[in-house]
Amino acid sequence: MPKLNRDILYLIFEKFQNDDKTLYPFLSVNKTWCEIIIPILWRNPWKYLINGNENLLLNVIISHLSEESRNNLKIQGIDLFTSLPQKPLFNYICFCKHLDLSVISTMVYSYYSSKYTNNIPIIRSEIFNLFINENIKVTHLYLPRSDYQIHLVPGAKHCFSELTFLRCNSKSNNNFLTGLAEICQSIKELEITIEARNNGCGITKLIDSSKKLINVRLIVNHMMFGCIFPTSNSDFPNIDDEFHIKLENSLMKHANTIQYFKIAIPPVTRILSSLVNLRELELSFSVQSMKLDNLENISLPNLRFLKSNVFQFNILRNLIVNTNRSLTKISVNIVPHNVIDNNCIIQAIYQNCPNLMYLKLLFMMGNMSELEQLLINCQYLNGIYFLVLNLFDLDELFEKLTKLSPYNLFKFKFNIISCEPIKLESLKLFFDNWKSRNPMLLQIDKTGCADLIDFIEEYKSEGIIKKFNKLNENNFEDFEW
Repeated sequence: MPKLNRDILYLIFEKFQNDDKTLYPFLSVNKTWCEIIIPILWRNPWKYLINGNENLLLNVIISHLSEESRNNLKIQGIDLFTSLPQKPLFNYICFCKHLDLSVISTMVYSYYSSKYTNNIPIIRSEIFNLFINENIKVTHLYLPRSDYQIHLVPGAKHCFSELTFLRCNSKSNNNFLTGLAEICQSIKELEITIEARNNGCGITKLIDSSKKLINVRLIVNHMMFGCIFPTSNSDFPNIDDEFHIKLENSLMKHANTIQYFKIAIPPVTRILSSLVNLRELELSFSVQSMKLDNLENISLPNLRFLKSNVFQFNILRNLIVNTNRSLTKISVNIVPHNVIDNNCIIQAIYQNCPNLMYLKLLFMMGNMSELEQLLINCQYLNGIYFLVLNLFDLDELFEKLTKLSPYNLFKFKFNIISCEPIKLESLKLFFDNWKSRNPMLLQIDKTGCADLIDFIEEYKSEGIIKKFNKLNENNFEDFEW
């Protein structure tokens, strides 16, 4: 076989950057392959962490500590090395583009707090200095909920000069965020966890300094408000309205560039109305009694993807209607609308979303005729995630799917919200009638019948089902919400 060019190999391995199980075996093929793959794996080593291997990663990290750092630690009575670790074959640290200070802090505390309780900040500081220096440029930064002032670390200006992603907390150190705002105007993606009693002036300065903010996620730490499942706006009593308004006003300055927006607490301004170029919207507050006055009659003409937990059916319906027929993906979690309201939502979808490709929605008795119209009118449908309430006639559902599904529809998820498993007889009729169509990608919730796996295997061998697994286990990468 002819020898492949390094650049070609790199492009091939890049395709597997999220699949460490595939890349690991390639490391031992030869030196060239290893030299190409190691930087890919170490670009974001935190994403490969699983329970049990954190200590292995931490050992590799501290093996990079310089003699000066080790001596500094020993002077203060800290010896992290019971035996001298083997010098790494690569400078793995220099390959890191994602710097997760939250994970590092957790690992340091977990493995050294019992022996060096009072010296954790010293150990942490030495490890932070490994990653923050003049030789590294970080593109993704994940900050812990602590009072760290890493902007004062020598080399921070160079290290964060090309930052494009930041995850922080509304209580993150304002001095650091203000300092970061002075050295970095390249942030495109911002994720903020909002907690009680915010100051947040550093966050607004950081937002104001960004030149092209594209992706914004506002998340709420409900535990910090004393509730796990909020039931109304009053469950967020400690959010400073002044901070909230300042935050949304700062974001509105980027109304022309923001394309993705996730919000987990009702907006206090008309920020959504200002996001004229928004393509993806995720409304993550699922509380029936929340006041959502600022979500009424919003028009988002360029919206492509809507993900919602909104209980108020009229707001959800209006969002679908006022999108200029541009929606291609709709995901609505389990929201207890009544049958009439649910029919109105399905009707709004097939009347206003002719280009719809993916749909996740609750279906119940009385929705069958509207489902028919959905299958007839949305001819680009590629996948449907059915949330099905008890008593729904699955035999009738499967019959409609085999008779009316558009040609492109072959991805199905069934979450049967019931104590009764799907009957094999119903599935058999569904699969038998699916012959000559595109092979299915299929997921069924884990309440499925005990003999389901063996039954499915028969139809996989016949080419009727291409891939199957149980819902909430191994998900399809190309059919996710």
